[in-house]
Amino acid sequence: MAATLTFDDRGLIPAIVQDARDGRVLTLAYMNAEALKRTVDGPDVWFYSRSRQELWHKGETSGNYLRVRSVSLDCDGDAIVVQVEPTGPACHTGEDSCFHTPLDAGELAQAETVERLGPGELASLFAVIEGRKANPPAGSYTAELFSDGIDRIAQKVVEEAGETAIAGVREDHERLSSEIADLLYHTLVLMAATDLPPDSVWSELRSRRG
Repeated sequence: MAATLTFDDRGLIPAIVQDARDGRVLTLAYMNAEALKRTVDGPDVWFYSRSRQELWHKGETSGNYLRVRSVSLDCDGDAIVVQVEPTGPACHTGEDSCFHTPLDAGELAQAETVERLGPGELASLFAVIEGRKANPPAGSYTAELFSDGIDRIAQKVVEEAGETAIAGVREDHERLSSEIADLLYHTLVLMAATDLPPDSVWSELRSRRG
């Protein structure tokens, strides 16, 4: 049966890297389709650097390459396990594994946590908007927009686009952040009102990558 790969909304898939000799987890990184192809083709592991937004040949700078021994796909098709033979430390700190910091219950209670926001926020917001459309609660602004119809929703998108442009020209970052949020929200409402699935937009954006 042919494998089915599921990349996230950024075109990435998580890759768990194990030492083929003892099964120890060395690192967790991400691959896009090209990095995965190069990894499968071998001989070394390739990743996609989210910070630099480019392909990353692991070991090219440090000399600590990860020689590919096998690549496996999980049952849901949304994660990769790569078994490797490391030629040096896998972690940039010089440790053999990136997972070298013990964590117990007491430390967990005191640990500093960081919540990273990103594209998933759009998916969560769209789900809420769809819920307001299916079951409009009293007093909901979103439900009121759906009640007013597509013409009103489209008008709001135009208004928010204009206000976003003005904030951008004025280089008012606080206002610009707010206006972009309003524009994205009303755009998602328009998509829901016209039964346009977000995946069709994400696919269109991906097809435009140069």
